[in-house]
Amino acid sequence: MTRLDIAGAIRHATVISMTVVEPKARVQREPRRQLHKRLAWITADNGVTEHECHVLDVSSGGARIAADDVMDVRDRFELTLVRDHPKRELCEVVWRRGKTYGVKFVTLLPVVTAPATDPAAASVQPS
Repeated sequence: MTRLDIAGAIRHATVISMTVVEPKARVQREPRRQLHKRLAWITADNGVTEHECHVLDVSSGGARIAADDVMDVRDRFELTLVRDHPKRELCEVVWRRGKTYGVKFVTLLPVVTAPATDPAAASVQPS
């Protein structure tokens, strides 16, 4: 084969590329319970600021909530389903879409308030 033949063969060569398509990993979500806009309250600033919202659905790990008005929802806040009830869930915003928010429930870890050198003096309080 001459140089001219090789150059012509290279110009007319067909390139075949192959890609491997792997199925997307499916993320299994926790079972959700629809609450159909159940009234709830967002509390921030140690109970100073309180806004009404609606819980659209809830699971053991989080909830989807919506507000009637545009409001400044902080990255972390407390959510309560019964007004003036001491039980509140600490929440962290995972996603925002307009007036709808996806939140996850955050587990509080105990905070030691005294040095651990004296076990009798150390007290554990929730953060």
